[in-house]
Amino acid sequence: MKIAYTIVRILLGALFLFSSVVILFNLVEQPETTGNLKIFNDGIKASGYLMTLIKVTELVVAVAFLTGRFVPLASIVIAPIAINIFLVHLTIAPEGLPVGIFVVVANAFLAYVNWNVYKPLFVPVNK
Repeated sequence: MKIAYTIVRILLGALFLFSSVVILFNLVEQPETTGNLKIFNDGIKASGYLMTLIKVTELVVAVAFLTGRFVPLASIVIAPIAINIFLVHLTIAPEGLPVGIFVVVANAFLAYVNWNVYKPLFVPVNK
């Protein structure tokens, strides 16, 4: 299990690192999108900050995954982005669905392995 955990953690970290660096530093010209995906991307870009926030978050999480430090926290932080990646590819850009499935399943696996860290979060607090 430890080997699988390390492999998944590094693959997911590399994916987020590559994705964030390419967008943040404009290393590759982005392909032209059409239809609902274009509308979705234009909306994110119109906010002026959201894409940068997402990519900086992905970069910080990638560093955490690649170094093996703060992995449970990084897994929680990236969860909404991972779910959104999956749902965007499920609904409006199905050609990227394999990546979306990998991101969600890999993050769920990391959370499963770290379940003991999360257990205290699910204990009701009586005041």
